[in-house]
Amino acid sequence: ATELLDNIYPAVIFVVVVYLPLLLLAALHIRKRIELKRSVRRKMCAIGSISLVVGCIVLIFGCRGNVWRVLRDEVFPVNVSYNLALAIIETHRINHYEETSADFLYHAKRQPATNTREVYVLVIGEASRAANWQLYGYERATNPQLSQRDDIVLFRQITTQSNTTHKSVPMILSSVHTSQHRELYRRSGLLTLFNESGFTTYFISNQQPQGAMIDKLANDANYTIYLSAPHYDGELVKIMQKALAEDSQKILFVLHTYGSHYSYRQRYPHEFAAFLPDDDVAVEKANVDKIRNAYDNSILYTDYVLNEIISTLASHHDICSAMLYCADHGEDLFDTAEGRFLHASPTVTYYQLHVASLAWFSDRYKMLFKEKAETARYNANVPATTYSVFHTVADMASIASPYIDFEASLVSFDFDYTSARYYLDDHNQAIPLNENIGIDSTQRKLFELYGVEL
Repeated sequence: ATELLDNIYPAVIFVVVVYLPLLLLAALHIRKRIELKRSVRRKMCAIGSISLVVGCIVLIFGCRGNVWRVLRDEVFPVNVSYNLALAIIETHRINHYEETSADFLYHAKRQPATNTREVYVLVIGEASRAANWQLYGYERATNPQLSQRDDIVLFRQITTQSNTTHKSVPMILSSVHTSQHRELYRRSGLLTLFNESGFTTYFISNQQPQGAMIDKLANDANYTIYLSAPHYDGELVKIMQKALAEDSQKILFVLHTYGSHYSYRQRYPHEFAAFLPDDDVAVEKANVDKIRNAYDNSILYTDYVLNEIISTLASHHDICSAMLYCADHGEDLFDTAEGRFLHASPTVTYYQLHVASLAWFSDRYKMLFKEKAETARYNANVPATTYSVFHTVADMASIASPYIDFEASLVSFDFDYTSARYYLDDHNQAIPLNENIGIDSTQRKLFELYGVEL
């Protein structure tokens, strides 16, 4: 938040300068009981009443049956009251998560179980849109290392379930479907599933605890590690390498990166500044070239980090290992005439929805679980959402449970590519992507251009 506020401080100062004196003046009038003349008050009351009646008429006849939606989203103070109530309810559910999920069990079993050492890595990317990855056809060389590998599987049609981190990441770590958001607070997550299956689990994060659902699910790990201050994501790999040196037979690593989260210039070391100039600049369309350069450099660094993870796993020839990478959501970079920037907007865009995702399997994994590795390549172009992440990682590790949806697993021949894809809106309602979620004709053309089905 501070990184963003540093770039919009003129607007913050303007608000303070304009509103603070007026609020102080109002407080002074109340304290001294200074009142307007009765005739003036009556006139203001009449104007206000007429405006209210006219507004109600316009609302009823202009909303075409969507009066509640417009009130909820656009009319003050109804929208503020609604959002405040929603925030209070969500906070209450998060605060009581330990109680509501206390008795939950996955009843997990290994099918088949192996005697070899196994390591699985889930890398959660941040704000990494597919459109700026060289692997997806971007004109810049943002993936120079991964593009040289012939042992990765690129999933080309993954869309996020939410364009906000605080919703998307918990849903990635949970088995619940997009349409089951309330169920999120009753079930434990991926780390509990692997704990039940006899794995040692690590949650290693380059982000700080926020008191949100991410923290609750992260605490289920045997080892929950937060970097003391924001570092470059390469530090996560070093911690993983150290843990690998210990004698744990079966391990799950969940690495929560900082990825390409704003401010982009802060996400990579200087030696990865391939696209210049990349200075930290004010957030405005006039600076789009520098902003895009910095964003692309952050993708370049992600390329390096993922390649380091793969190289580390590949160097342990005796380990059966696999990695899945998926970003939590995408990002807007002043791409359209509306001048949208960042993510989490009420109306989503192609750039916020289409995320980068890929998998890697070690030679030993491909020997022991040949069918799963081959099926991943077969499913490389299926339409899926981040709902598939939990079920794919579980299936990679050959874990069975009544809560695992093999029709959502990207390493399963049972994957159902005909089912509708859903997006969780600001009101925690699951909306099919092919319905009206605010994607205009220009955005639909972008989906078609990148080969993403709606």
